[in-house]
Amino acid sequence: MYEAIYQAVLERRLSPGERLREQELAQQFNVSRTLVRQALQRLAQEQVIELLHNRGARVPIPSLEDAGSVFDARRVVECEVAKQLAGRLSAEQLHTLQHLADGETEADRIGEHALAIRLSGEFHQAMADMHGNPVMARWLNGLLPTTSLLMSRFKRQGGQVCVAHRHVDLISALQKSPAAAGAEMRKHLNELEQSLTAPTAPRRQLRDVFQAYRDTPE
Repeated sequence: MYEAIYQAVLERRLSPGERLREQELAQQFNVSRTLVRQALQRLAQEQVIELLHNRGARVPIPSLEDAGSVFDARRVVECEVAKQLAGRLSAEQLHTLQHLADGETEADRIGEHALAIRLSGEFHQAMADMHGNPVMARWLNGLLPTTSLLMSRFKRQGGQVCVAHRHVDLISALQKSPAAAGAEMRKHLNELEQSLTAPTAPRRQLRDVFQAYRDTPE
């Protein structure tokens, strides 16, 4: 259940603010509400969901201001991971990353966007796992769902959540120097952050605002 909810948030199948009701989850997974609460508590501790006092659980609603903190943290973790992995990856590890990048590209091409989002997250998680520091991997696992929610709310229309060609460039940089790998990861994360923008409400004409008054019979 924990993994299913985590992936649903990551893949944007659960939207910001969506309620997670214990009874419905218990029925869906055919488990007791006690087990549901345990899974929700763990997800809340990792900030994947929120527990609201006397109102149950919901998917968080991050603000655009949260993006700066999230991407600052990702740059600290992932740029260091990239630098330390540079020149150290085996042929098998490079093949794993290439396979994920190729799968993401193909999923995007055929319109399987949820799959593309999942593979994008798996690419970043795979790099953290290859680094071997479980603390860094755990930090990243906590940041990825929030990133996905930010993308769901604020990403400009068009384009992938995590551009697959940038992952290919990362694989190339990982076979060069630590400086090249760190710079490529920073560029990638900067592009993601810069793709976020506050939604703008369509400008209404005054005649539309006061239409009701004009239509009211005297």
